[in-house]
Amino acid sequence: MSQAVTPVFETLTVGDVVTEREFTLTRDNLVRYAGASGDFNPIHYRDDFAQSVGLPGVLAHGMLTMGAAGSVATDWLGAAGWVKDFQSRFTRPVPVDAEAGAPVTVTVTVGAIDAEARTARLDLKVTFDGATVLGKSQLLVAFA
Repeated sequence: MSQAVTPVFETLTVGDVVTEREFTLTRDNLVRYAGASGDFNPIHYRDDFAQSVGLPGVLAHGMLTMGAAGSVATDWLGAAGWVKDFQSRFTRPVPVDAEAGAPVTVTVTVGAIDAEARTARLDLKVTFDGATVLGKSQLLVAFA
């Protein structure tokens, strides 16, 4: 088992892809998130209801998708720094199949560097089924 490499601020370059990962959102994830967040909207757990309001089926919570995507960046960052800001726009829903779930891919790229402040903007490309599901998804991270 290999150990993660601690990011070093001075080695970052704008345009670097620092990490990429795929994770699968499942209906179990939706149930747990609903319990933790208090968001029990039936579009997140009932196909019949979701379809009755014009959706393809059960959808992942936007904040669950955003949080899971952000964890890809924070897992890479580790103890080398901290998140100062995290923003995202919800651009497309993520339908979660009852059996297969919803595989989401996150690619984290260095978008900007401020050497004086020792911060980096990390841009997250978050896709499901070939389509971007979070737009302008960015973390501003500070390094010690």
